[in-house]
Amino acid sequence: MKKFGEPLMIQEPDQLDAGIGINRDFSRRYAFLMLFTDGNRIDLTLQTKETMREVYENDTLTVPLLDKDHCLLPIPPPSDSDYHVKEPTEGEFISCTNNFWWCLQNVAKGIWRDELPYAKQMFELTTRASLDEMVNWWIGLESDFQLSTGKLGKYFKKHLPPPYWAMYEATYANSDYEQMWESIFIACDLFRTLAKDVAAACSFTYPETDDRNMTDYLHRVKNLSADATDM
Repeated sequence: MKKFGEPLMIQEPDQLDAGIGINRDFSRRYAFLMLFTDGNRIDLTLQTKETMREVYENDTLTVPLLDKDHCLLPIPPPSDSDYHVKEPTEGEFISCTNNFWWCLQNVAKGIWRDELPYAKQMFELTTRASLDEMVNWWIGLESDFQLSTGKLGKYFKKHLPPPYWAMYEATYANSDYEQMWESIFIACDLFRTLAKDVAAACSFTYPETDDRNMTDYLHRVKNLSADATDM
């Protein structure tokens, strides 16, 4: 490994998987993820020829750098087509909108009960997951589903109009409950706006009743006194 530089940290994911009981056949493949002191990173996976042939065509971003033994299969020029946003089905849209509005009640009760870790996790794992899915679809529509938004939405800023990006930024709150409530209502506004656009473009029905009822509910919980008995 020192041929590449001085290692700063190394991860061996196959070894880590084996350590928690996941079966890994080291005789077929083994990976080293390496960060060097000069800032360069190399992910190096060693494979048998047989294993390579099973997976070599699985990623459209693959670029052959050197094939001195002429063992690589011919593949098309690289593209990010595997990672383009996919147009939603009606079922996916219904599931996303229902999850967004339904799961907000968990965030709300977590704040009211002063259960900060629960409220934050619920927002990030359910509310944001649905919001990000809708952001992806909206961006996909704007590009005729011919682009990728990057892993975990890292290119959202590049593809959202500045006003929408400003709203998305504001959905990230600190541990202050007032700011968390503000971020929740901004997330609702952004989700509603994007989801209605997606629904109109795809001839889906936006759940206006769920939106209205849950928005009212969130305001009611926000204004509950700390000693209320109806939560």
